[in-house]
Amino acid sequence: MEWRGGRRGGNIEDRRGMGPGAAVGGVGVVGLVAAAIGYFVFGISPEQTLSAIEQGGPVSQQEGQRGTPQDEAGQFVDVIETSTTEVWTAIYAASGKRYQPPASAVLYEQATGTGCGTGQSAMGPFYCPADQKVYLDLSFWNELETKFGASGEFARAYVIAHEVGHHVQNLEGAMQQAQRQGMRGEDSGAVRLELQADCYAGVWAARAGTQAGGGLRFNAQDITDGLGAASAVGDDTIQQKTQGRVVPDAFTHGTAAQRMRWFRAGYEAGDPAACNTFSARSL
Repeated sequence: MEWRGGRRGGNIEDRRGMGPGAAVGGVGVVGLVAAAIGYFVFGISPEQTLSAIEQGGPVSQQEGQRGTPQDEAGQFVDVIETSTTEVWTAIYAASGKRYQPPASAVLYEQATGTGCGTGQSAMGPFYCPADQKVYLDLSFWNELETKFGASGEFARAYVIAHEVGHHVQNLEGAMQQAQRQGMRGEDSGAVRLELQADCYAGVWAARAGTQAGGGLRFNAQDITDGLGAASAVGDDTIQQKTQGRVVPDAFTHGTAAQRMRWFRAGYEAGDPAACNTFSARSL
């Protein structure tokens, strides 16, 4: 994957080294949605994630350094986040609409305050709809490779694009729709929400190599890495690894096969219209 020549927008808030913070306000409805979204790869249930969010109490959030980080890992996030902004800006413009990007991509270590509560590394990368920020503890990249066998820079880019996909869903009202359809089970709103975010990540991948997407360069192996990451974080894969059996009633993100299928659907179409998981009869 060639990204170092990609554009950098500086929409990064770097809180690394600041220590844990806490959140503004209570959890509420949006916190419940964030709890389901926060469970991304580690097999933590929405209830467990919500419990973690509730810890800390309502105090003021931290404010990190804004702009492009100096280190390569931070610059990578900046390039990918900028590319997602350019891709979704072009998609929205084609429909006569204006895209509002995430407030920032927040880099933190161990724990930090969010608009949804105290975010923790164990949640994996997550998006908070209350403050419209994407949260990343970059130690997750090591977990992604060593624990889940998803290697390659594109696997990391897929994760960022997936979380930005949640932001798009927040703008479009999909999160509220998912909540009405339930947050657990193989046909739940939570699963449909996550699969749509995978599809949106595929749409980004299809367009990111163009001038309107930041001018990144991908090859066939990169897309294979993305599919591998999608497979590695399937509910069935994680449940089999962590508890030795698969429990579909506890699904919140979809199976490995479903996650690969919807990422591929977005990538092959390059069009978010191909990502309507909420009306799909078969996931």
